[in-house]
Amino acid sequence: MLSLRLYGKGDIRLEETDIPRIAENEILIKTKAAAICGTDVRMWASGVKNVCNGRPLTLGHEFSGEIVGVGRNVRFYKIGMRVGMQPNIGCGLCDRCATGNSHLCDGYKAFGINIDGAFAEYVRVPGDGVAHGNLTVLPEGISDEEASLCEPLSCAYNGFGKCFVKPGEKALVVGAGPIGAMHAKLLNMAGAIVMMNDISKERLDVCKGIMPFIKTYHGDGLEAFVSEQTGGRGLDIAIAACPVPSVQAALPSLMNYGGRINFFGGVPEEMQPVAIDTNLVHYRELYLTGSTRSSIIQFRKAVELVADDLIGLEDLITHKYRLNEANEAFDNAKQAKGLKHVIIF
Repeated sequence: MLSLRLYGKGDIRLEETDIPRIAENEILIKTKAAAICGTDVRMWASGVKNVCNGRPLTLGHEFSGEIVGVGRNVRFYKIGMRVGMQPNIGCGLCDRCATGNSHLCDGYKAFGINIDGAFAEYVRVPGDGVAHGNLTVLPEGISDEEASLCEPLSCAYNGFGKCFVKPGEKALVVGAGPIGAMHAKLLNMAGAIVMMNDISKERLDVCKGIMPFIKTYHGDGLEAFVSEQTGGRGLDIAIAACPVPSVQAALPSLMNYGGRINFFGGVPEEMQPVAIDTNLVHYRELYLTGSTRSSIIQFRKAVELVADDLIGLEDLITHKYRLNEANEAFDNAKQAKGLKHVIIF
């Protein structure tokens, strides 16, 4: 089979590898669609600890596929099932796993992060991923391409759930990338009035084209724009869907009393600490929340939202490729051309 493997900083290679053999408690998936994430691009650009010439890693953690092999001890899953995958496999024993938060497990494994991922024609699912429920059978009403985007949607859904959105509330998403667009779609689904800000007018225009319900702003007068749109009251919800310290620091001053902020985009360590005016948090009774990755049940909910036509993802896919065009796909994703880049198998 063909696999896209990372060998080090700036070094990804499309090469022929053996189709994985599965053990009695494992599953083999034939990949149907795999989307490029910002994490994939960062890993390619910066390299990954312990990944080198002698120990390459197949990238890719946003994917869907069809089961083509089932170990003899696997009871539920059958050959021919279409499936999506929550890629973070917890240990199954710690307190976080026991409460359904295996994505926060200290010893978690993840496809394309520390085990071979889905930029390959076939993917082996370890037994613990099968036993813990990481695989979700795809219902009617969701395409393979949309299913490959349910992992990032589930991450956005994780942050969305911490904001307790009510109809009619005023919300701002900073960051007009695919994650920002997913946040905007979730907020709109819940009845919020959605604004979006980004330094790229081109990306804002793309988002406006697929989401005419958003109000966009590009410029240096964001505070005045928010005041005008909220009647001077400030935002009820703000999502920092970008890894920019100045954005995180600026959000509290834009908030209404009792406002909720979700820091979705992690800030690189070298840019920490981020200065937050805690008096604003105190006197306006703000809620500052963070979210990372997603749980299995959040992934399943994301699949349901798409299958039930409450959230559409097809319009976020601006580029499609074959696996032999992976280098072009990564280059385009790095340059932030369009929104989502998906490899079709």
